[in-house]
Amino acid sequence: MTAHKPGDPTTLNRLYGRSQGRPLRKAQQELVEKLLPQISVPEEGPVTAERLFGQPCPLHFEIGFGSGEHMADRADMLPDHGFIGAEPFLNGVAGALIHIREKQLTNIRLHHGDALEVLERIPDGALSFAYLLHPDPWPKARHAKRRMMNDGPVDMIAAKLKPGGEFRFGTDHPVYLRHALMVMRRHTHQFEWLVEGPESWQNRPGGWSETRYEAKARKQGHEVWYFRFRRR
Repeated sequence: MTAHKPGDPTTLNRLYGRSQGRPLRKAQQELVEKLLPQISVPEEGPVTAERLFGQPCPLHFEIGFGSGEHMADRADMLPDHGFIGAEPFLNGVAGALIHIREKQLTNIRLHHGDALEVLERIPDGALSFAYLLHPDPWPKARHAKRRMMNDGPVDMIAAKLKPGGEFRFGTDHPVYLRHALMVMRRHTHQFEWLVEGPESWQNRPGGWSETRYEAKARKQGHEVWYFRFRRR
């Protein structure tokens, strides 16, 4: 696993962007105060299925889950799997808590903060799936080091996935798309691109729920791309 090195543009060693938008509604604030502490990832120590869910199970990790639509749908679809989601935006965390409450999901744990802080504490080879869906594109060239899709984070994702585990990436931003594919070409020794032709990246695969950001992108007329990479 590649360590974070200050000043190295291929790693990500701090969290960028805002942490809260509009004030939370009363019901959202109550969920943050009451439900979030019950299902939060522990702040220290290893992050394992046994510790989070009380028993071994396939683990999924979503980096920046937005408002949690995809994570909640996947958790509802796979009740015997454990899901970990990290999101720095408090309004998004509140949105995910609403999905968790409404669907009565017991197989999700959340981290309000930097995904890499949690990912570092997951044992190597423990994840079955990792998701990076519609991340902040940081489109300006001088901000490229802020993108989650960089060599350091990709090395870490590779280390945490078990052989045969899957990394799913989606974006509607052409600059981020080109950057991400450039990065992934440097990691062919770790990942196999699961692709059969243009339909593989033009159509959302089965079991991949639409996020609100994807729906917004389509409404704006943007093309959306989907990528699946298998850990070698």
